[in-house]
Amino acid sequence: MKLDILAIGAHPDDIELTCAGTLVKAAREGMRTGIVDLTQGELGTRGTKQIRAQEAEEAAHILGLMTRRNLKMHDGNIELNRKNLHTVIALLRELQPRILLIPHFNERHPDHMHTYQLAREAWFYSGLAKLKTTMSGKAQQPFRPNNFFSFMQKFEFIPAFIVDVSDTFELRMKSIRAHRSQFFNPESKERETILSKPEFLKEIETRAMYYGQSIGVIYGEPFYSYVPVGIENIFDLALTKG
Repeated sequence: MKLDILAIGAHPDDIELTCAGTLVKAAREGMRTGIVDLTQGELGTRGTKQIRAQEAEEAAHILGLMTRRNLKMHDGNIELNRKNLHTVIALLRELQPRILLIPHFNERHPDHMHTYQLAREAWFYSGLAKLKTTMSGKAQQPFRPNNFFSFMQKFEFIPAFIVDVSDTFELRMKSIRAHRSQFFNPESKERETILSKPEFLKEIETRAMYYGQSIGVIYGEPFYSYVPVGIENIFDLALTKG
């Protein structure tokens, strides 16, 4: 299976909360999309890993993904070690995404920062022919995605580009709500978190509206790039009219 876009997150709802609108938009245009969750979110205050797995599967269906994988690394302890690095490298060589979406290096949650570091190093090392990995007992060929971009989680950054997700934002919100154990439920007896406060999902919408307004649309998803982003035609740009 070869993907066009692969998004890597630390926990089962990270991608839905950040860049799911972009994935839906790509899928609607015939591109093959996927998500990799590094952990099962087992340290989360609310829900269980079994519940979260069911919610992730439901969200994957909503987003029209070609595949969703969970690497079952330790929540709260995503280590940059040889085993984890080779696991992600093998996955990149298997799925061969053209574009990789990963967390930003500066984040509130240590798991998010560690996911950035692990994914960033796997992106580079996956292209080295002398670094050997296997899949189902067979040697893999080197493969490096063309580009990787960072999505926005808690902390803000100046985006390199913003994707117009006005026509897919409702599906993004539906995929977020599929992770119902994590969000506001007046009948829940579990401890409240930042995510479970009644206003949290409104904050998600407000941020998307802010970045959408920045480019003259309703909803936008911001991304950071570590290298300049080129375009073929200046009229491909979507800018707010002056």
